[in-house]
Amino acid sequence: MVDITDIPVEGYERVRRAIDPKSGLHAIISVHNTVLGPALGGMRLWPYASEQEALTDVLRLSSGMTYKAACAGLNLGGGKSVIIGDPSMKSEAFFEAMGDFVESFGGQYITAEDVNTKVEDMDIINRRTKHVTGLAGKSGNPSPKTAWGVFLGLKATLEDVYGSDSVEGKTVAIEGAGSVGKVYAELIAKEGGKVIVADIKQEAAEDLAKITGGQVVHPDAIRSVECDVYAPCALGGSINDETLPLLNCKAICGAANNQLLDARHGELLRDRGIRYAPDYVVNAAGLINVYDEMQPGGYKEDRAMANMELIRENMRKIFAIADEEGIPTATAADRFAERRIEAVRSGVESA
Repeated sequence: MVDITDIPVEGYERVRRAIDPKSGLHAIISVHNTVLGPALGGMRLWPYASEQEALTDVLRLSSGMTYKAACAGLNLGGGKSVIIGDPSMKSEAFFEAMGDFVESFGGQYITAEDVNTKVEDMDIINRRTKHVTGLAGKSGNPSPKTAWGVFLGLKATLEDVYGSDSVEGKTVAIEGAGSVGKVYAELIAKEGGKVIVADIKQEAAEDLAKITGGQVVHPDAIRSVECDVYAPCALGGSINDETLPLLNCKAICGAANNQLLDARHGELLRDRGIRYAPDYVVNAAGLINVYDEMQPGGYKEDRAMANMELIRENMRKIFAIADEEGIPTATAADRFAERRIEAVRSGVESA
């Protein structure tokens, strides 16, 4: 039987841990805010060094989902789940126990795939709860859609920085050759962009370089290479006190969540003249895609793809807010999201 306990966290609606000795499950689900609707966010499986490290990650990720949904115009709140452990430990019993954990939220939290979890895993979870998206036969794997949304964000960023949204001839340094980074790189190369790639898995980086005609560099070097755009597409926190001085780009537009280790790094980027495309705005297409499963009549890819165009429009608005108010783009994105949440909370706008 899964042992579920609450973890009180100020500013969050509900945070709980689950431990199931039989299957080996040790997980945390965080629901940050449900003003706009139920909290939808992916399920991440990672070998965290401690429960505290996992808790810090899930809190940051779930609050990011609140802002992501708000900016994307979705009637969803922010939530996330993390599982502590080696990805090789996965089993059907493991995900069935996780399904029971999701079900314990009674629909307040809806899950989906994320790092080291797949569509097949969601199908197992679905045996124990209906509060799951991204299932086989519906919206499926969100990674290609996420990559497409980041590409739309790149177009808006290039337009802002260079006066044209053309990717041709632009060099993009991609950190992370995983499922999203790979598709993103292919989209860039298809439109004549140049790709520099790094990944902790050397073979993955080399394979992507062959596909795109790109160049491989060591993961320690990717942040300092000369490029037009740096694209973090791995784990968060890649923009920090150590890496920020190394950046040799005019813009940042990538798929990773929580790219800024701290909010002040957004201001430091602005001071250096580097235009930052806020991560939760440009990587929202995966969320937009799975959200479409919840619409009347079920999932329709054409409708989901059309709604993703909002990413480009929102980036233009956020860049404008940053310029008009003299604030970093990350702060502008937060304000953009907070204004919508407050409008719904006060009854000015309906969710």
